[in-house]
Amino acid sequence: LQLVESGGGLVQAGESLTLSCLASGSISLLDRMAWYRQAPGEERELVAEIRNSGTATYADFVKGRFTVSRDNGKRTLLLQMNGLEAEDTAVYYCATGIFGTLTPMYWGRGTQVTVSS
Repeated sequence: LQLVESGGGLVQAGESLTLSCLASGSISLLDRMAWYRQAPGEERELVAEIRNSGTATYADFVKGRFTVSRDNGKRTLLLQMNGLEAEDTAVYYCATGIFGTLTPMYWGRGTQVTVSS
């Protein structure tokens, strides 16, 4: 399974972006899909996760600003990001094939989000 992210870019603080992740195959049987990010010099961190049921969980630092969604029919995972802050600058990765606390099996190559203050 290949994952390809898109939608990153350079924005000013307070603006919005929507990231997309397109899977090469069906994601219907993949219960958990997630967005991670990695800032320069930092470790990769979980941003948001969504299950097939639609249940979503978010990192505290994005609650109320970001919304994750998925469309299994379109094989797509989305991340709507509002109220972007300079601290949100990072490479954002789509991931799936998540079981328990293990590292996801499938990763995209990432899309750069840069927020200027």
